[in-house]
Amino acid sequence: MSVLPATQRRTQSSAVPQVRGEISGSAAADCSGSHGVTPGTAARPGARLTAALQDDIALRHMDIAESVARSFASSGPEASDIRQVAYLGLIKAVQRFDPARGVPFASFAVPTINGEIKRYLRDSCWVIRPPREIQDLRTEIARAAPALAQRFGREATTRELGLELGHAEARILEAQASHSSLRPESLDAESEGLGWAETLAVEASGTDRSDDMISLRGAVNDLGPSEKELLYRRYFMEQTQQVIADALGMSQMQVSRALSRILVRLQKTLLSSPAQPHPAAGSSRAPGRTG
Repeated sequence: MSVLPATQRRTQSSAVPQVRGEISGSAAADCSGSHGVTPGTAARPGARLTAALQDDIALRHMDIAESVARSFASSGPEASDIRQVAYLGLIKAVQRFDPARGVPFASFAVPTINGEIKRYLRDSCWVIRPPREIQDLRTEIARAAPALAQRFGREATTRELGLELGHAEARILEAQASHSSLRPESLDAESEGLGWAETLAVEASGTDRSDDMISLRGAVNDLGPSEKELLYRRYFMEQTQQVIADALGMSQMQVSRALSRILVRLQKTLLSSPAQPHPAAGSSRAPGRTG
């Protein structure tokens, strides 16, 4: 089933109606130049391609669209969906191409197709939408990881990905973790014979959450004023790391590292907190009283 909106599907079918069909002999004869245009057409600045030439150029360059689509294979959606968006990007490139500029069509088409796929991934595929910078970084990681694996003969580490892309390791981890926002597990999906709903549903006393909140509040109170402000801005105001950095006179990397240290510290504090005993259910004896 098509994932494109109806308006886009109509644009695709009307722009290149013969993209997989036969091109007439006269149209093919007119497309002998390296850009798929005749010398007379290229000589007129701002000239646009005829419908027949657009059809022919699209047909000749479908392999480019498919190649670009394959580079996004690990980005999440089905390969057929990405390929369809790539074809749409190819059509847009054909429609916008100006042969008078002297730029090879392939050089013009690749970034156009890339942009179309990135917009699709950013705007249409997230169930829970993370910040745009995280979405873009995740796309960069998906494209860089196979090349690094080929170079090293193994899967690249988080640190190596960070060095390659110019981002802190914590930033890479945040982007990788965003995959769960793209395709979250269904509660009906089976895990070792049980659905996630049954696996995650546990009998818990009403005091457990209160205990967790008390422990967390105590751990946060132990933080310094600057650490509290970082937490407040990032997780309550939902500001991006770059916005926080600009407001506090820090670099984005400094903010990322500081947040990582704070979260690790809170985690250690919570894990080391002793469990608070509770009176047994049905007991009428007040705590601390005997006999």
